[in-house]
Amino acid sequence: MSTRSVFSRFYGGEVSADIVGRPKIWYSISGLLLAISIAGLLIQGLNFGVEFKGGSVFTIPASSASIEEVRSAVTSGGVHGETKVQKAGDDWRVTTESLTSTQVTKVKQTVSQALDVSANSITTQVVGPTWGGEISKKAWQALVVFMILIIAYLSVAFEWRMALAAVVALVHDLVITAGIYAWSGFEVTPATLLGFLTILGYSLYDAVVVFDMIKEVTKPLSLTSKITYSEAANQALSSTLVRSLNTSLVAILPVAAILFIGTTLFGAGTLKDLSLSLFVGMIVGTYSSICVATPLLVQLKEREPKYQQLRENIARRESSPKRQAKAAKVTEPAAAGEVDDDDAKAGAAGAAGTAVAPAGVTVRKVVQQGPRQQPKRGTRQQRKGK
Repeated sequence: MSTRSVFSRFYGGEVSADIVGRPKIWYSISGLLLAISIAGLLIQGLNFGVEFKGGSVFTIPASSASIEEVRSAVTSGGVHGETKVQKAGDDWRVTTESLTSTQVTKVKQTVSQALDVSANSITTQVVGPTWGGEISKKAWQALVVFMILIIAYLSVAFEWRMALAAVVALVHDLVITAGIYAWSGFEVTPATLLGFLTILGYSLYDAVVVFDMIKEVTKPLSLTSKITYSEAANQALSSTLVRSLNTSLVAILPVAAILFIGTTLFGAGTLKDLSLSLFVGMIVGTYSSICVATPLLVQLKEREPKYQQLRENIARRESSPKRQAKAAKVTEPAAAGEVDDDDAKAGAAGAAGTAVAPAGVTVRKVVQQGPRQQPKRGTRQQRKGK
């Protein structure tokens, strides 16, 4: 079967993936990603922007200058600490340590002479570390409030098990996204926080869609049902899988365009912080809602006495002697060279030109009633005239 036909059948809903039945695979993948992400946070650490740790920002309108010329001009003005130079459209954005007003004036004059730009066209922004600490505090508070509201909503709309599975998936997404951010070295800005909150909402939306379908499919289950909770949940997940993938793909494509095309070709450096968090978060969020939250929910639900009893009832019915005998009769082929009596009779009758009905089939002799429909013979004169 060609690859194209497999994908077409998958998107047509003809192929069902057993995602719920393979939790160890998904947990192993998530564990590996989490380990890499945590290592990045511990080794590299997050590169916090000036908005969080304080500093001075110079915006220099010198599109013809190179990055080395801009850095050299700024350091010549008396800046001795770390200097970050980024392209922001037609301007250069330079971040330095916190400077006094006298130092800022000196840097502007030096850059103006070195790059042949007007000192008045160079804009500056000084951010103190106190303000940056306040921003960090507010960000953590917003995240905690968001988590509390999510747990409350899911507990009321669904149940606490679904709320727990969704929160685990959200934490999973946050850690992996932050770890990739640490390894990439991208600067953490307020736009990054907006991206983080956006991906949390996106991941939550995907999980709620799947959970709602699972709730609908598993609601009719009783102790006499023929499928377990896991099988019913997998059917629900399979019915929403293509929808989730299509929605994610449509959302990821424009973000990827901003990240890989906008920041590379058009120099939209101020957007790369937001686009990276969205790009990574959407991919990880789609994966976690399908392969982390749903298997975790199923494992929690399978521990309920009702669904444990259902699984035992199904296993008991499958192992019953009557069911085993029926399965053996259907699946076991006849031994090589073995011919039963009915087959022998059928063969003998076939050789004699007589039809014999198979065993278990009653043959009825059809007796015609009413006048016999035979062709009429003409009169003697009519026959002689022929």
